[in-house]
Amino acid sequence: MCPPNCLHAVCEKATRRGLLKSGFTLGIAAMAGAGSLAGGARPASAATDTGPLSFSKITDMSHTLYEGFPTFSGERWFEMERPVTWEKDRVNLNRWTLMEHTGTHIDAPLHFSEDGNSVDLIPVADLLCPLAIIDIRAKAAADADAYLTPDDIAAWEAQHGEIPEGACVAMNSGWAAHLTTEKYTGLDAEGKNHTPGFHAEAARFLIEERSVRGIAVDTLSLDRGLASGDFPVHYDWLGSGRWGVECLASMDEIAPSGAYVFVGAPKVAGGSGGPSRIVALH
Repeated sequence: MCPPNCLHAVCEKATRRGLLKSGFTLGIAAMAGAGSLAGGARPASAATDTGPLSFSKITDMSHTLYEGFPTFSGERWFEMERPVTWEKDRVNLNRWTLMEHTGTHIDAPLHFSEDGNSVDLIPVADLLCPLAIIDIRAKAAADADAYLTPDDIAAWEAQHGEIPEGACVAMNSGWAAHLTTEKYTGLDAEGKNHTPGFHAEAARFLIEERSVRGIAVDTLSLDRGLASGDFPVHYDWLGSGRWGVECLASMDEIAPSGAYVFVGAPKVAGGSGGPSRIVALH
């Protein structure tokens, strides 16, 4: 029988009692047998390269991927067939056909570079990092072609301090709320997309002046829609060996600073990215 401090037994009890949602102690503290269940719920813990990480809430930052999930072109990039069904086979097994960059997903350096890391080669330690959320909802509501600029970064740092080393800097433009409307793609009569994104100068500042692992957006593109032209942020950012995330959700539920994000990237050999389960620990 598993001893009281066995991680399997602890997690099993925590799951049955719903303690995971209320901040039960996991990871290092649980494996060390730190305290008993009778002592009450404690913040959950995990290890980072800077020491223990404590959190009391886990927020899913991923949209559910479904057939017809919005894309810039309007083409269907995800389809699911059901060749094996419960009714016929007493087993459920689906076949997916998808483009890598659909739904909430990661862009690997290879996506916009000749020889950057494919998604499977991104070090897993680089996928857990501090999360800095920069809110541009007000100007995005007034202008669908709004940028996240160096001034927005400066304003965030004036309030929260310098962006943490190894962070993911995420743009909250409020676009997640538009997922089921035409505004999410922002297509105009000429077939151009109008959605907020990072300004090339903001990306360059984070590359040159800050030690940042990734950037993320709640829109379809790191760049400001297709109205921006030649994807300068994609080429510069991914070309520098860093990763990006697109189509984030639930940023309104997370404080601008203090959280961590884990990007559950697919481990596909040679992949340029792929749908990901992304969670905030806060």
